[in-house]
Amino acid sequence: MANSLKCDLCVKPATVHLTQIVNNKIHKVDLCEACAQAKGVTDPSGFSLADLLLQSSLNPEPTGNIRCESCGFTQQDFKKTGRFGCPSCYDFFGSFLEPMLDTMHNGIAHTGKIPQRAQERKTIDERLNQLETDLNLAIKAERYEDAARFRDELSQARQTAGSKPLVK
Repeated sequence: MANSLKCDLCVKPATVHLTQIVNNKIHKVDLCEACAQAKGVTDPSGFSLADLLLQSSLNPEPTGNIRCESCGFTQQDFKKTGRFGCPSCYDFFGSFLEPMLDTMHNGIAHTGKIPQRAQERKTIDERLNQLETDLNLAIKAERYEDAARFRDELSQARQTAGSKPLVK
């Protein structure tokens, strides 16, 4: 990895990487050696990922007096369980949740991951599909000069992609 991750609690390079899966969702925390020891990561009996996330200097300490209007869940409840009580909690505790997600995922919007080769193949496939669509539309509209150009582009794109050339 070209970019080294920084500790979620300070600015030092992270050397300890924790992953917890809760309800099929992955939560990651990156810590430097000093922060990992200070937070008790080396003591499995006393370590809670939810506690660590909530104690981050980037996240406010839960006060517990704010309750979800739908289910009555509090920030303290989240701290204890690592889960929210209902779907409305995500909206209600948004201001609390967004800074935590930002530090966990380097952003609050899910963008997903695609391997480089798969992304290149997807781009090529999309281009081939668009050229085929443009070719068919040009033929139906009797725009034969455009159709010939699309045919040539499609043939060239298929050769570049390593596919079979367009057969007349």
